Amino acid sequence: MKEICGLIKKDILNLSSYKISLLVMFVCVFAIGSAGEEMWRYIPIVMTTMLGMIALSTFSYDELAKSNEYVLSLPVNKKEIVVEKYILVISMALIGGIVGFIITPIFANILNNIRADNIINVDYNSLLYSTLGGMFGISLILAIQIPSIYKWGAEKGRIQMFILFFIIILLTLGIAYLVTHNLGIEINEEAINIFFQKFGIVIVICLLVLMYYISYRISYKIFKNKEN
Repeated sequence: MKEICGLIKKDILNLSSYKISLLVMFVCVFAIGSAGEEMWRYIPIVMTTMLGMIALSTFSYDELAKSNEYVLSLPVNKKEIVVEKYILVISMALIGGIVGFIITPIFANILNNIRADNIINVDYNSLLYSTLGGMFGISLILAIQIPSIYKWGAEKGRIQMFILFFIIILLTLGIAYLVTHNLGIEINEEAINIFFQKFGIVIVICLLVLMYYISYRISYKIFKNKEN
């Protein structure tokens, strides 16, 4: 565990150069929240996405500095390296969702004081479901993205991410079309809220754990078979 904490500290130090990016992120979040009465629900999704992507950038640092070669010369094994990456990425995405959920009402209150003609009423149930849905979607992308980085490298893996993102969008739209037109079930905010009310947070957490576990096993197998 000591070795993993050391690796996390290394990556956090590398991410210190993203201070400007974080500032830009908060500006973007404020802009999104002020764009319309219903745009506030996207704030946690944006923050989860950006922090998750920032965490993935540590793979690029490792490739450029060839830090894995150095780290493996220390009393650190490949399993610990892979575990650390998942802890970092999951933690960053989780922090993004939680912070987004917390600051959304704060931003809404600020905007209501600035723009009295555009009252924003934050529905906490909708905000929670939006946050969970966003975290699930981003986690799905990250869970597939990390093994692709271990397989093809950070740069090629980034290309794979864009392809993957496009495929996921097409599949989502396709499934939504089939469900709407063949089963007669309209997918809207009310339907999503009912889904979360019936199945709750537990099923979402279970799916997230399963996705990341499968992703981790694949990543470790790929990295384990690579030469140092």
